[in-house]
Amino acid sequence: MGVEKIVLKPGSGRSPKHGEMVVAHYVGRFPNGGKEFDSSRTRNKPLTFIIGIGSVIKGWDEGIMEMQLGELALLKVSSDYGYGDEGRAPMVPPNSDLEFEVELLQVGEDRVTSGSQCVII
Repeated sequence: MGVEKIVLKPGSGRSPKHGEMVVAHYVGRFPNGGKEFDSSRTRNKPLTFIIGIGSVIKGWDEGIMEMQLGELALLKVSSDYGYGDEGRAPMVPPNSDLEFEVELLQVGEDRVTSGSQCVII
C-alpha cells in the first residue's frame, strides 16, 4: 500500500519541496479508529523537520510532499512505510500499519495565516 492520502480539509497554499523545512501538527493512531499512540496536539507543540531526507518515516516524506499549506489530511501508512519490522517501542509494535491526521502549518517561510497557531521548535 505505501501511503494513501485522504484530504479532510483542503489547503490553499503551496506544497513542500524536497529539502524544505515543514511544520505540522499530527495525531498518530492505529487503523480503523484504533488507539492513539502519539500526538503533537496533546503536547501543543507542532513538529518541525526537513522533508524528503529521511528524518521522518517514509510515509510522511511521501504523503506530506503531496499536501498543500493549510491542508488537513489522513495519511494511511503501511508498515513498510512506517516503522517496519522494528516498530517503535513501546508505542508501536513491529509490522504495524498506522494512520496519521496531519495538518500542514508551515512550508519554508510560508505559514498558515488563520486557524491553528504555529510554534517552531
